[in-house]
Formats: sequence, C-alpha cells, structure tokens
Amino acid sequence: MSASALRPYKPRKPRAKRVDREGQEQAALMAEIKLRCPEVFANLHHTPNGGYRGKAEAGRLKAQGTKAGIPDLQLTMARGGYFGLFIEFKATVKPAEISLEQQACIGRLNDQGYLAVVCRGHFDAMECLRAYMALPKTEVAA
Repeated sequence: MSASALRPYKPRKPRAKRVDREGQEQAALMAEIKLRCPEVFANLHHTPNGGYRGKAEAGRLKAQGTKAGIPDLQLTMARGGYFGLFIEFKATVKPAEISLEQQACIGRLNDQGYLAVVCRGHFDAMECLRAYMALPKTEVAA
C-alpha cells in the first residue's frame, strides 16, 4: 500500500456558485427597454456567444456560425448614417476585459458602417441607446 493511500480524508471546500453579473445587468436593461421603448425592444436582440457549454454543443454552434467576439446586443434600426448598433455589454461590478476578438470585431463592424461600442453596465447602455435613437433615421437611397 502506498503512503498516499493512507492519508486521512479531507473534504473539499465547496465552490461558490458563479454569479453572472453581466447577464443580470443585461436582463435588467432589456426589461427597462421593453417597458420604455417597445419599438427598440422589438428590434434589439442578444447573441448568446458566451457561457459554458459542453464540447459537443460548442462544436455544433461553431459549425452553425457562432464566432468569438461578436457583441452581445444588436439593434437593427438604422440611425445617423449607421446601418445599426452593436453593443458589447460589460458588467459594472467585476467587469470582464475586452478580448482581442471583441476588439477586432468592433473594429470590423465600425469599418462596415455600423456603430459598435462597449458599454459598461445597464445605465451606460441605456444612455447609448437613447443617444443612438435620437439620431435621424438613416435614409435609403433608391
């Protein structure tokens, strides 16, 4: 019998459950938009690229076109000469860093005529949406 087999049992410390602060703040933002700006709510959607998934599910989503770096929220309303608004949403409490993939994607979107920004928290994102919606509608020339 080895010496390691004779060690006394030590219970593991339970891990604290991960708190998705970003998801909670983003859900609060969506609830406010639904109440205050129904037209914006109807045209604003979230792309669930993040989160924890098993390898099989991650592989299926990647095959279907999921790409790293895509901003969290997309508003499909053209304003101020832009084709739409993309928001990379970060929590106000313990915000995650902006990844290189996110920075690159934001740059590509801006180069293509979209407004792509990083918002830190519910209130920052709400102000960004208000400012964007105050811009004149982008007119499509026929």
